[in-house]
Amino acid sequence: MAHEQEQIEVEVEDGSDIDIDKEIKDELATKSVAGPSEVILRRKTKKINRQNSKEALCSGYIHSPRSWKNSRRSRNGYGRGLPKKKGAGGKGVWGLPGSELMETYEDVNDPNFDNENMNNGDIMLKAVVPDEPNLEIKKHLEPIILEYFENGDTHEAAIAVEECTPKNRRDVVVEQAIEMAMDHRPSHRELTSILISDLFNDCITVDDIIKALENLLANLDDLTLDIPDAPTILGNFIARAIADDCIPPKFIANTKEKTDNEKIQAALDRASTLLSMEHGLIRLHNVWGVGGALRPVKTLTKQMTLLLQEFLCSGDIEEASRCLRGLEVPHFHHELVYEAIIMALEANKEDKEEALCRLLKCLDEAVLITPEQMERGFLRVFDDLPDIEMDVPRAYFILDRLVDRCQKAGFLTENIIQNMPNRGRKRFVSEGDQQLNKNTRIS
Repeated sequence: MAHEQEQIEVEVEDGSDIDIDKEIKDELATKSVAGPSEVILRRKTKKINRQNSKEALCSGYIHSPRSWKNSRRSRNGYGRGLPKKKGAGGKGVWGLPGSELMETYEDVNDPNFDNENMNNGDIMLKAVVPDEPNLEIKKHLEPIILEYFENGDTHEAAIAVEECTPKNRRDVVVEQAIEMAMDHRPSHRELTSILISDLFNDCITVDDIIKALENLLANLDDLTLDIPDAPTILGNFIARAIADDCIPPKFIANTKEKTDNEKIQAALDRASTLLSMEHGLIRLHNVWGVGGALRPVKTLTKQMTLLLQEFLCSGDIEEASRCLRGLEVPHFHHELVYEAIIMALEANKEDKEEALCRLLKCLDEAVLITPEQMERGFLRVFDDLPDIEMDVPRAYFILDRLVDRCQKAGFLTENIIQNMPNRGRKRFVSEGDQQLNKNTRIS
């Protein structure tokens, strides 16, 4: 009689290290099965121990009810605590990272939502290239303008401006040039006005100049912090631009109506006053003066003489130094030394000699007059001394006294002292000869 096949189930815990063959043998021995049996292995499910609120309280780790409710971790105890479906599952979640790029979602409540269809052909999208900021353009223009201040070549400056500045941003050229000229000398301001006039109609237009002047007027409060006389200088630039026919005269009236700023009004009033003078348009060609070496020698000599006369009256060395810098002729400072020595010879007063010696010493210490210029001025006097003696009979004696005083001050070179002229005393008639000649005439 065939034995019925019996199925024997053996439960084995998951992850246990028990030998399965031994476990089956023990199970068969217990049941004493005579016939063949089929052994079925089944794994026991892992028992998960959960803590209640009291146990969690005793263990010191507390989960709030809200964290239990909103927790996205797996509940079966097998996961690593990561959100389900990598964050894509559940209501009200953000979804997979980067999934928003794949969606074509349009929010009707969005204030920028356009209810018209973007694909119906009525709207064309074009790539917009942002303009280069003004700071970058000004950075390129600064060395060009500084080089122009040195050589004064407007043609070379125009070529450089055309290369680095687009046509729709040429107003920055005028604005940057005027801003830099405000910090420089009057001769540089004259060069700036010439540059604007020469670039007009070739590189820049009326609209460019007007826009640049409007920007400068708007920033006048900030410019005044660094340059106190900025309204006056800007008013001169506006008047000069009108005199050069670069902008229309109505610019002043139109700008006055748009603002009530005191500094802007002061700049516009300055321009209006210059234009309303008699022969104002002609005089505006010299609104900055004729600076530097462009002035004739006679004019420079006269201004230096006036400078020395004013110093002898006031004794203000700082004012004299400022006036000498304003002449902008460092290569011609030997003329000041020459005129100072001539003035001391003609005055023949020790107090004036002392004052002029003090002035020359201060100018030498401030390097306003270089040793070469000082030496050249003294040597010129030494060469002209025979002619000077005709007007100043005691010229040799006074010069010897002045040179000795300057030598003690310590600013004369050895070359000056060695070339000092020394005319010996000429005795045409001695005292005995004079008495002899007198007696001869009487007899």
